[in-house]
Amino acid sequence: MRPAGPRRVRVRVRTAALAGAALAAAVAGCVFAAVGTVAADGSRAEAAAGPPIAVRAAVGTAAGATVIDPADRPAAPALAGDDLDGKRVALDGFRGQVVVLNVWGSWCGPCRAEADDLVRLDRQTRDQGVRFLGINTRDPNRAAARSFVRAHGIDFPSLHDPTGELLLRFPPALLNPQAIPSTLVIDRRGRIAVSIGGAVTGDELGPLLSRVMGEAS
Repeated sequence: MRPAGPRRVRVRVRTAALAGAALAAAVAGCVFAAVGTVAADGSRAEAAAGPPIAVRAAVGTAAGATVIDPADRPAAPALAGDDLDGKRVALDGFRGQVVVLNVWGSWCGPCRAEADDLVRLDRQTRDQGVRFLGINTRDPNRAAARSFVRAHGIDFPSLHDPTGELLLRFPPALLNPQAIPSTLVIDRRGRIAVSIGGAVTGDELGPLLSRVMGEAS
């Protein structure tokens, strides 16, 4: 028997794969029903997945972490909108910096559990060219989301996405729209480098973030 270790796999996004990811997310974090996985035109989220993505497991890091080889990284979709204070925010505005994109909701227990670690990591890495950006999802009332931000001392912006529309722009294999919280690390070229399904600690996210920070731009 060969020893366990990193391996390359081919991920093909099909309905069955999305269902499996949702089942795993139920253990790691909050899971919403399939409502929200249908785009405005009636198409399923899987249709936007694009070609297969070559990934490998990240040994010794967050249980749900996937690290994407640089040559196979997909571009992050365009994200722009109002933050919780009504100010315009766009992901493109962070190009040239490493971005930690965290999906959260004020109603989500695992989101509360990870929030303080994310705040600490944001403050520790900001001077090193890292920016944190949130996507606040399925919070129809911004007041509840702002209360969450104040309670945890979060000072990075979050796009307000009450319907989950922004989440449908990502490949479901990398960001399951039913799994909250989720975290992505986006490299300096605007490509998705790391995907984490479920709550994450600073000790788990830190090494993955450092790996992407250490790459040549």
